[in-house]
Formats: sequence, structure tokens, C-alpha cells
Amino acid sequence: MKKTLTILAATTALAAPAFAENLSVVGSWSSLPLHNSYEAPFWSTTLPAAGDFKVELTTHNQMSLGLGDIYPLLGQGVYDVAMTVADYAVSDAPELEGLDVPLIALTADEARAMVDAARPMVSDIYRDRFNSHVLAIAPYPPQVVFCNAEIASLADLEGLKVRASGRMTAKLLEALGAEGVNVSFSEVPGALQKGVVDCAVTGAGSGYSAGWWEVSSHLLPIPLGGWDPVVTAINLDKWNGMSAENQTLLTDQIKTGFEDLAWASAQDALVNDIACLTGNGACPSGDARSMTLVEVSDEDFTRARDILTSEVLPEWAERAGGDWPARWNDSVGKVVGVDIE
Repeated sequence: MKKTLTILAATTALAAPAFAENLSVVGSWSSLPLHNSYEAPFWSTTLPAAGDFKVELTTHNQMSLGLGDIYPLLGQGVYDVAMTVADYAVSDAPELEGLDVPLIALTADEARAMVDAARPMVSDIYRDRFNSHVLAIAPYPPQVVFCNAEIASLADLEGLKVRASGRMTAKLLEALGAEGVNVSFSEVPGALQKGVVDCAVTGAGSGYSAGWWEVSSHLLPIPLGGWDPVVTAINLDKWNGMSAENQTLLTDQIKTGFEDLAWASAQDALVNDIACLTGNGACPSGDARSMTLVEVSDEDFTRARDILTSEVLPEWAERAGGDWPARWNDSVGKVVGVDIE
């Protein structure tokens, strides 16, 4: 009898269907191209089609989450997966600022090389600070400057109130003589319209999608805010509880079905977005607008880069402390040819 029951139990176990891997996923801004073109298709279609995953997808703005709360709540297990701009987490992890340094990556290939070099550091930060495992790092297009003021060069930002896209960008703007103002992305159009800020930094495509062209007149296409990398991470307890097979499948699928696709489109996106904002060229995203395109001179770029390397990066190194500056020099710094003294 015991032998019969043992055989029956084993047979039943083999015949039982495997349970789906359930994931509650919180995406980035629902109105922006990164979510609509890449995040939503991956989590809603690509991953479930590739394996036994059942995904419930929302976004942090649909949940009205505080931007600084997204990763801490992920670490607490409030949801399984989250993705947003890494700069939103730097108040909890100042060393994370080293992921997105302005002006040192001018093309998508350079930006990806920078991000790939930083990834071991980023993985350690998310593990230790947010109890999570990094799955992917994808870009927004370069963070450029929208102004509701007449400017002709970088020097004209001096004395203006400028909304930065991250802490290191804010430090750079202040070193350039501008006044950094903390305004959330969704509040920028009203702030530009009311004169709370004169200029604001974000991705060209994000500004186009969010209608910033309605309340700004001049576009300065210098990547003053870096590439605003979006980090996708999974709660570490959830990750450790997954089978090795599902870990491998998720890792492979998110690289090819999300991360690689987002990077592949990043360079052309900047060219297309500038065309959409200024009318200089065909706009594939909708109606072209008529912002004034401000040419970036060699003098502008050299001045900003010198201030970055002589003032902003050393100040970050002091704030981050520990071995983070040395780790940055040995990884990102070697890739981009910058060394923090």
C-alpha cells in the first residue's frame, strides 16, 4: 500500500501543471515613449509569450508614487519590479550619481559604453541600498535645455532659473551661473508658463510628448543632463525565490526584448525629436513645432566640460565618499577618458 501511494504521489507531482511566475511591475512615466514603445510591450506581451510569466503592469505616475519612494518600496516588497530614472534615488544613494554624468557621452554608443562600465557599481548599490537586483538599464534620449527665454548660447543661462534633471546636472548649472530649481517633471509646463523657471532640462522626446514646446521658445541641444538612465530592478527576495531557469529567461529576454531595443533607437530619437520640436527636418512622431534651435559652439561645450571635470565631479567624489571615486575612475572614467583627481 505504501509503495502504491508513493508511486501515485510521484505520478501526480509529475502531472501537476507548473505555476506561473506572477510579477507585479511598476513602469516609468506612462505618457513617454520609453514606456509605450518598449516597457509596456515587453512586460505585457514579449515576456509572457517567452515563458510562464503572468504580469500585472502599472506605472509609478498612475499609482501617484513619490519619485523618491519608488525603489525603497521595491526593496520592501510592495511590488516585484520597478523602473524609473536612477537620479530619483540619489538622495538615498549619492554614489548613484556616478551613473549619469553630463557631457561625457555625446552619442548613444558612448552612453551605453558608459552605462555598461558603471553597471557593476549600480548592481552593488541596488543590492545594498534597495534590496533589489538590477535587470536592465535603458536610456531616455540626451537631456537637453528648453527655455522660455531668448538665449543664443550656453553663457546666456547665467542668472536664469533652470530646472535640472538630476543632482549632478543641478550642480553643473550652478557652476555655470544659473540658479538650479527643484521642479517635478509634471509641474514643469506650469512653472515655465508662470516664470517659476526660465528653462528646464529633460529629454527632447519627453519634452515633445509632454507639450513643453507650448510653453518654451528656445531649444539648446547640449546634453547638459546626461542620458537619464532608467534602471529596471526586481526585489531581491523575489529574485532569489525564482527558479534558475526563470532567472535566466528573464535576464535574457529583458536584454533582447527591452534594453537592446531602447538603446538602438536612442541616437535616431534625438535627431527626430529635435526635428519635431524645431521643424528642422521631418517629424515622425506627429506635427512639427517651431522652437528656435540654438547652436552649441565649441566654446560652450569646452567651458561646460571644464567645469564638470574641475568642479562638479570632484564635489561628487567627496559627497559619495568611500571607494566610489576610485571605482568610478577604474570603470566609467577609463571608458570616457576622465579621471577624478
